[in-house]
Amino acid sequence: MAKDKIAYVCSNCGQESSKWVGKCPSCGQWNTFKEIRVAPESVGQKAAANVAATLRGGRREGKARPMALHEISANDEPRIDMHDAELNRVLGGGLVPGSIVLLGGEPGIGKSTLTLQTVLRMTDRRVLYVSGEESAHQLKMRAERIGKRVNNDVGSTDGRCLILCDTSLENIFATIQEATPDIVVIDSIQTISTETVDSSPGSVTQVRECASALLRFAKSSGIPVILIGHINKEGTLAGPKILEHIVDTVIQFEGDQHYMYRILRSTKNRFGSTSELGIYEMEQDGLREVSNPSELLLTQDHEGLSGVAISSAIEGVRPFLVETQALVSSAAYGTPQRSATGFDQRRLNMLLAVLEKRVGFKLMQKDVFLNIAGGLRVTDMAMDLSVIAAVLSSNVDTAIEAGWCMAGEVGLSGEVRPVSRIEQRIAEAEKLGFSNIIIPKYNLQGLSRSKFNINLVPVRKVEEALRALFG
Repeated sequence: MAKDKIAYVCSNCGQESSKWVGKCPSCGQWNTFKEIRVAPESVGQKAAANVAATLRGGRREGKARPMALHEISANDEPRIDMHDAELNRVLGGGLVPGSIVLLGGEPGIGKSTLTLQTVLRMTDRRVLYVSGEESAHQLKMRAERIGKRVNNDVGSTDGRCLILCDTSLENIFATIQEATPDIVVIDSIQTISTETVDSSPGSVTQVRECASALLRFAKSSGIPVILIGHINKEGTLAGPKILEHIVDTVIQFEGDQHYMYRILRSTKNRFGSTSELGIYEMEQDGLREVSNPSELLLTQDHEGLSGVAISSAIEGVRPFLVETQALVSSAAYGTPQRSATGFDQRRLNMLLAVLEKRVGFKLMQKDVFLNIAGGLRVTDMAMDLSVIAAVLSSNVDTAIEAGWCMAGEVGLSGEVRPVSRIEQRIAEAEKLGFSNIIIPKYNLQGLSRSKFNINLVPVRKVEEALRALFG
């Protein structure tokens, strides 16, 4: 028998070494190399290959045959409908057969609730839900609680949703071979372990071996696998970085515990865009899809209050109006504070420098606090104009008139740069009843004003926008 080999793997990036080193030569992190035991061919890998061959109805082949590029079919396989418009949008149109998806998020954010809720809706598919953290009784109680949300009696699925509470990878593959499911859900990957690795569940070696075996099973059998993963205290996915490289799609489920809104965004997607956004509202009986996010991100009681500006932002292909709140006050200490919630801190500092240098407002001895209402984190550059307007409104203690919104990127010289998809932004503002919108002047090229019933205010510089808002 071949002996197991000892190797050292970086827990941050997956770099391998034959001996322990203090600093990883790949990612530069210190003390991240962990000792692992490498088997010649693990039992978990053999089990994954055997199960996949059985489900295909064929015999296991010794090795893959190289194919010419013209021999490979380019026809797109039909995606699996998840019966959830928000989840389908983030995945790129649905779940791809044979793909492996990693869903991560903080504890208690609603990962298991979202997954179980989606599984209960898929009455046309046979799903195996593997739970290594909860008992079958706990899953039954949760399913009954969210049964009203999915308009489905838990007992009427006719055995389509199968529950397995086990942490052994070998037992999971044996169950898959017996049940022949259409989709496999693992909750969570950090609790699964294989007998071939002599370490505790959740370690670098266990996560790596189990994820590799599940990947081999998904690609060879065509059955999609959904993995639920933990995150560490830094907010990144726990386990080796190679886990994110292995999977096809990485989805982050995020949100503030003090808000009922949850944001679903993709950080990696081999089958779609990574700029799509899904918004949910956490309720007692599950997660509610928010088809119109502007209704949650805009409040109606800010009229007459200074430091509030409305921006027309876009995440992915979805436009929505978001409320930007700013508070400017005299610095209580020698060094002024700069704080931003839901917005890039460094970009806020840059916009404040533009206000001081190009527009002439002295904010050097002022504390500036910025907040994106609703607990949303926005990365759209078109938010720049609303941030500057909100800061200036709070500084002079003058409210922006009702019915005004804006969209525009601000450059270092104080110019208002054009933004993408201006027609969608204008249409969204018009639909919600706004009467005026400030846009970059360059975006007027090729734009027909007759299509809109909203007043378009084109500007070239920040001073023109502030003059239009405050006179």
